[in-house]
Amino acid sequence: MTNKLLIVFVSCIGMMLFSCGGDRVFEEYHGMESKSWLITDTVSFYLSPTKYNTTALVSIKYNSDYAYRNLYVKYILTDTLNNNIESQLVNIRLFDGQSGKPTGKGYGSTYTRMDTLPLQINNNYSKVQFIQYMRVDKLEGIEAIGFRQNKIHNDSSN
Repeated sequence: MTNKLLIVFVSCIGMMLFSCGGDRVFEEYHGMESKSWLITDTVSFYLSPTKYNTTALVSIKYNSDYAYRNLYVKYILTDTLNNNIESQLVNIRLFDGQSGKPTGKGYGSTYTRMDTLPLQINNNYSKVQFIQYMRVDKLEGIEAIGFRQNKIHNDSSN
């Protein structure tokens, strides 16, 4: 009887954990093999159709080997016909200018900074790409790039 109660309890906890974060429509990370981002590397995420309009967030996983305060990243949004629809250079602050402390969450020497991108994603888009724009060939200390889509709450399709 105790094993059955334990299984039911664990199942309930698991369902509650998976139901949390119901705003998340998509999330994926691409790791950098050498824990560095080469200037020639383009990080691409392929988007699936969704019934929601979504906000877009970029995640940067970095460590203490990163030598700069911020990270300039260019995103390129592509439609289903592979046309570039929008691109913009964004500045993501990874370390505080005054204290030098990381702005991301983490432990040890590894942190993750999530930042909202100035765009909304809909089903006309099929891919988003990221390119580092720091003017160095090998950007040390970048471990992974992630992309996330969250539902827009005031969307009438909810």
